[in-house]
Amino acid sequence: MAGSRAWAQKSHKFTATGFLEYLNTTWAPEQTAYWTNLSNVYNRLDLHWYPVKSLEFSAGIRNNFNFGPMMAGFYPYYADELLKDYGWMDLTFSLARDTSYSLYTNIDRLYMKWTLKKLELTVGRQRINWGINLIWNPNDIFNTYNYFDFDYVERPGSDAILLRYYTGDFSSLQVAAKLDYNHQLTAAALYKFNVKNYDLQFLGGVMAKDLVLGMGWAGQIKGVGFTGEASWFRNLNRFQDTTGQWVVSVSANYTFANQLYLNGSFIFNSAGTTGPAGMGTDFFFGSMSPKTLTRSKFDLFGEVSYPVTPLIKADVSAIFNPNDLSVFTGPSLDFSLTENLELFVMGQLFFGKSLTEFGDYGQMYYLRLKWNF
Repeated sequence: MAGSRAWAQKSHKFTATGFLEYLNTTWAPEQTAYWTNLSNVYNRLDLHWYPVKSLEFSAGIRNNFNFGPMMAGFYPYYADELLKDYGWMDLTFSLARDTSYSLYTNIDRLYMKWTLKKLELTVGRQRINWGINLIWNPNDIFNTYNYFDFDYVERPGSDAILLRYYTGDFSSLQVAAKLDYNHQLTAAALYKFNVKNYDLQFLGGVMAKDLVLGMGWAGQIKGVGFTGEASWFRNLNRFQDTTGQWVVSVSANYTFANQLYLNGSFIFNSAGTTGPAGMGTDFFFGSMSPKTLTRSKFDLFGEVSYPVTPLIKADVSAIFNPNDLSVFTGPSLDFSLTENLELFVMGQLFFGKSLTEFGDYGQMYYLRLKWNF
């Protein structure tokens, strides 16, 4: 197994994979000329044990050491945010902290998976991925993630039970339920199937205080990838006097023969504003949901990536709010130094007037060295 360590004996098998990285963040705030800095040493371990063919036990452990003047400048708020665990189980543990540093461990995967023919049962902290699109996922009601948290590629997990039954080669029925840190229940069923080379899905259930119904698709139109998701939410406590909220995201992508990749997407939020759509600190922190992917009525996304050489990939993405005219851009370069070592540089550049969706945040510059094992 490439990039992993595996031990096997009879029917027992244990695998361990992970990485160690250093990430430097330099922030140039919008409202001041003072630049600040944050360093992060981050280690991840993914452990899997298969005592028998039909049974799997898995754990994912994140060890983070954050230090630098940014920690001190936002103490204790920033350190407290890092330690928040939004699951039913609190599996985030502070090991050491002071005004300028924080060392903590977070367990974002801890589950048992049992398989019997076409039936699959997973219990514990897990990733339930019902999203389809790259950036905005209205169908992802269990594990909504923040697109701007680019370094967390594994994405958060939920304390949940998932039952999946494969009804065919390209179809399945899934039933899932989770509890969050407020003991609020999210429970839903999803049916996936294929019609004329289109993957379709329909879901229904409850998400905290809302009834949710949704659908999604993935297919192609003359070689162009065409995907979309739509979800409708209605507050159960005010069901008679609300019209509900629609969140819809549609995306198209295409890869040319020379590996030039293009992606375009838009999101519509019926409860969004056509005025300034600033989110304050919730832009980077807090528990997200499909209802709060954007506070704007409408956003546009575009991305272009190209392998400059087999070992260097260039990428630039952008989000535009046509109502408050604010813009985000994210240029990056990814260098493959060796088989297991990579260097990544990126900017997150925010432009707009105060209180707009992408105003007030300034610019952030990142340098990451990552070793996979």
